[in-house]
Amino acid sequence: MLRSMLSIRPALFMRLPNSRLLSQEARSKIQQAVSGSPVVLFMKGSPAAPECGYSRAVVQILGLQQVPSEKVVTYNVLADPELRNGIKEFSDWPTIPQLYVNGEFVGGADILLSMHQSGELETLFENANIIPKIEGEQVPVHVAS
Repeated sequence: MLRSMLSIRPALFMRLPNSRLLSQEARSKIQQAVSGSPVVLFMKGSPAAPECGYSRAVVQILGLQQVPSEKVVTYNVLADPELRNGIKEFSDWPTIPQLYVNGEFVGGADILLSMHQSGELETLFENANIIPKIEGEQVPVHVAS
C-alpha cells in the first residue's frame, strides 16, 4: 500500500509547463502592483488580521526589521482568486505570502525567516533604502581597574 502511494504522490507535485497562461492584462496589473511601492506583500488577510500563520510570520518579520508602514503595500489574495493564482504564476513561486522589494521578488515566509535570522534581510532593506543603515554600533568597553 505504501509503495503504491509513493508512486502516485510525485505526480501530484509535478507542474505542467504552461498549464495556465497569465493574461497580459493580469501580468501588467501585477507588475504595476509590485513596482508601485518599495515593499509589496501578497498575503492572506491583512497586516492587522492575517488569515494564515505564514502571513502572520512575514508581517512580524517586517515589524522586527522596523520597515515603515508607509513603505509597505499589502494585497489580500483571499479577496481576489485571480490575483491569488496570478501572483503564483507571475513569480513562479507556489505559495503565499510573497514579498517584493523595489519590484524584485524576494521570497516567501521560509526564505524571509532565514534571511532575517542571518541578517541578510536587514542588509537588503538597508541597501534598498527601506530602513536606515546603522553605521558601526559602538560596543561599550570595560576597563579593568
